[in-house]
Amino acid sequence: MPRFFVRREQIDGDTVTILGDDAHHISRSLRMAVGETVTVCDMQKYEYTCELTAFLPDHVEARILSSRQSDTEPPYEVTVFQALPKGDKLDSIIQKAVECGASRIVPFESERCVVRAKEGAEEKKTERRNRIALEAAKQSGRSILPTVLPTVSFSEALELASRADIPLFCYEGDGTDPLPATLRDIRKRLDGKTLPTVSVTVGSEGGFSVKEAEAARAAGLYPVGLGKRILRTETAASFVLACLVYEFELS
Repeated sequence: MPRFFVRREQIDGDTVTILGDDAHHISRSLRMAVGETVTVCDMQKYEYTCELTAFLPDHVEARILSSRQSDTEPPYEVTVFQALPKGDKLDSIIQKAVECGASRIVPFESERCVVRAKEGAEEKKTERRNRIALEAAKQSGRSILPTVLPTVSFSEALELASRADIPLFCYEGDGTDPLPATLRDIRKRLDGKTLPTVSVTVGSEGGFSVKEAEAARAAGLYPVGLGKRILRTETAASFVLACLVYEFELS
């Protein structure tokens, strides 16, 4: 069943108003008709089965048939902090992070980044990245709409990442603890907390410098190793998110 996201103010009683590109997609691309059903998510973890009732020039209306609290969201809120990679790798990272449960993706510039954010181009890039997140959320059955923030500096990324209950810093250098052991230990300490927050900080192709790793430790992040193999930057975030799913959802 096609899936769409709306704001709460687009729901009035049992009537849902679908606007913009989604309305165009329903009427023009999918060629749906009155009486057909769609799933609508309010971005607050509730989803609604709706029957299409009217096609108007600037919007589509639907009637709510049933509603339920979604069970597709993880029992934690995770933000991925990703150092800018080369080429179009960030597009894939965003897509897979959303599929694996991320609520937010924050690109940042680190010492070894080859790519840098360009003034004047960031707004369009952020808009496009959020479209990628939207499509991934629809495809994977998410009930919230994950967001991609504009690029920040390394120091800003550390400050934001340190606010999480579980601030993970992916590092291939010395002084790390294995990710599984770290997650088990933190899970015990957070016992009873219904929605812990998690941050996952990943470097670019060249990883992090020793100086950056020291700064991360000083900010309170947990340096974690991801096993005996060196993962590509476009693989690391998905790997950690999969480990979180196993530890908090499947075990």
